[in-house]
Amino acid sequence: MAVDALSYSAPSLRSSVLPRLVRAWITTAISDGIFSSVLVTVFYGSTFARLWQGVASVPLGAKALDGGTGAVLTGILIHFCVALTWSTVFLLIWMSSTTIQRTVSSWGGVLTVASAYGPCIWMIMSLVVVQTLTHKPPTINFRWWVQFFGHIPFVAFPIVATIGRWRIGPAAR
Repeated sequence: MAVDALSYSAPSLRSSVLPRLVRAWITTAISDGIFSSVLVTVFYGSTFARLWQGVASVPLGAKALDGGTGAVLTGILIHFCVALTWSTVFLLIWMSSTTIQRTVSSWGGVLTVASAYGPCIWMIMSLVVVQTLTHKPPTINFRWWVQFFGHIPFVAFPIVATIGRWRIGPAAR
């Protein structure tokens, strides 16, 4: 069943699209947050606080790296804002494309779309957003590639699966 973005009224947005967005946003923020936290604490020998201070330092500058709890909370807030942004971008793509809607109606299609969307998110974030804010080019090394591929299961998959496959009520799909 195709969804026509222009046919949504305010009540139907609240009852159909908004819950998809909120669920995708929260699921993605938590999934990626856990992935990032485990990655830096278990595999990279850093700390939870340093991860989120690092996130805060992108828009706020290096002073956030010594910012304590405030910088950690700011980094987490930024992380949630970024998850909301990428969830919204995909929701808009999904709403405007019957091809995407049909593709993500199967789990294989979800995986296919997530396999493209995740790396796109990472490349835009690392090559455009972070570089623009920090005025430093990314270091493309092993960790960069871990993030590139990690964005498929921990960022894009929750977004695509939640927006594309979430059933609303017993009569849905």
